[in-house]
Amino acid sequence: MRFPEGKCKALTFSYDDGVEADKRLIEIFDRYNLKATFNLNNPFYGVGKHGTMDEERAYSVYANCGHEIALHGDRHVFLTRVPLTEAVCEILDNRRYLEDKYKRIVRGMAYAYGDYNDGVAEMLGKLGVTYARTTQSSHSFSLPENWLRLKPTCHHTECELFTLLDKFVSASPEQEFKKREAWLFYVWGHSFEFDDNNDWERIEEFAKRASGRKDVWYATNGQIREYVRAYENLVFSADGGIIYNPLHMPVWIETRGKIYKVNGGETVKC
Repeated sequence: MRFPEGKCKALTFSYDDGVEADKRLIEIFDRYNLKATFNLNNPFYGVGKHGTMDEERAYSVYANCGHEIALHGDRHVFLTRVPLTEAVCEILDNRRYLEDKYKRIVRGMAYAYGDYNDGVAEMLGKLGVTYARTTQSSHSFSLPENWLRLKPTCHHTECELFTLLDKFVSASPEQEFKKREAWLFYVWGHSFEFDDNNDWERIEEFAKRASGRKDVWYATNGQIREYVRAYENLVFSADGGIIYNPLHMPVWIETRGKIYKVNGGETVKC
């Protein structure tokens, strides 16, 4: 798989809780043409805590910001510590609220407290959630094996952040001897941590160094998930020389030393 325009790498961000500092973070992302996903609870939970915004303030920040909004639970509870029926309500109430308020379909999520188990992940799939981010760092650029147990590359406070960035911008999956799959660099956190640690220059420096790369696709969590789903739905002939794309989204692949674009509904011979 290659990302749009044949790019071999993607970068995305994920930030939780709907706090006031997100506005400043969005300004930084916009300055460098980066894309992020903001995971929001319902507006009646935790207003004021860490600068959590009320309903109308949140709407003014996220409604037309050009980034993705995703689920973070109605009341930010530990999903494994409540009855399953309550966990279902926690997600559905959150999804109904965000979809009604922001007039869009919301299918992504970050686990509150990073708390989940197999039963919770299975439940999310049945509720129409297509990806859910954990808090377990992979320190790698591998695509998720299970999108309902999505491990980010790292938290923005980790000491490995810039070491990973140096590898991401200077190397390429095409240089790998055997494993040549596309790379995904996934950074997560809470924007209020930049206020708490007085280190906004950290994310500013990261954004500056990561931006403007011709081989990197800058996308939201949801955009990447939908693109990978489209790739997974490609139909190949027995020898791999004919590829059919049954979906609407164009997909790029590298095969036999060449990159091909397969438009929706198109069959390509390699």
